Amino acid sequence: MVTVMEPPQTVRPQTPPEPLEPAANQTEKLEVMIDVREVDFTYGDNKVLHNISVQMPARAVTAFIGPSGCGKTTLLRCINRMNDLVDGSGISKGAIHIDGVDINSPGLDVVDLRRRVGMVFQKSNPFPKSIYENIAYGLRVAGIKKRSRIDEAVEKSLRSAALWDEVKDRLDSNAYGLSGGQQQRLCIARALAVEPEVVLMDEPCSALDPIATRRIEELMVQLKANYTIAIVTHNMQQAQRVADITAFFSVDISKGSRTGYLVESGPTKQIFENPQAQLTKEYVSGQFS
Repeated sequence: MVTVMEPPQTVRPQTPPEPLEPAANQTEKLEVMIDVREVDFTYGDNKVLHNISVQMPARAVTAFIGPSGCGKTTLLRCINRMNDLVDGSGISKGAIHIDGVDINSPGLDVVDLRRRVGMVFQKSNPFPKSIYENIAYGLRVAGIKKRSRIDEAVEKSLRSAALWDEVKDRLDSNAYGLSGGQQQRLCIARALAVEPEVVLMDEPCSALDPIATRRIEELMVQLKANYTIAIVTHNMQQAQRVADITAFFSVDISKGSRTGYLVESGPTKQIFENPQAQLTKEYVSGQFS
């Protein structure tokens, strides 16, 4: 199924999106892990997201693509409520559900939400600690004190991030001594250590060379067997290589401010080879960026 949205100035009332249709070789509908329904998001009086509805299937990669300033990262940060840290910001309409639970419902434990929904940022941000302590820190914060359990989790996380064989003999070394690509995989391992259900990645390869980028992309494909992944990327070839679902966003500037909206979403192959919206066709063919 492809979902096509109108731009903000012509938006009409919409029904919630249909459950995701399976690929040709599947017999059942895809399980939806993240369900964004008719979301508006504002910073103060400035609406930066308008009427966003998109579904992200479990154990799959969903890519957000679109020009700069269209709200891709803002939406990503809504999924684990990182935007709560910005005064005066919030969802003004609509809801986001993860595994059927409204993440903005009163009384929801935001700390637990951020454990369940890990985040990997655009620029690798290892702690100024050893490789081992970068992984162990979050486990200790979560209340795990037993050294054997921490040792086991450190190894498991580094193996999951395809980094164990490269660092197993220098776990006590400072993480700043790793290459850029290794540091980003360490940050992925750190996110995986607390056993999240969802991993969000905000342009995780933008500062990496092609070889390191390839390693991260291969890792994403491997990780989706166990995790739901949402990624923001400006690299359309990357979206084609790793994403199962692609959502294309654009931006409306007709009222003097920038308001992001979803143009269409659907299976990646269909978005790139047979998009339903003219604006999508122009974007994926490189007519604007």
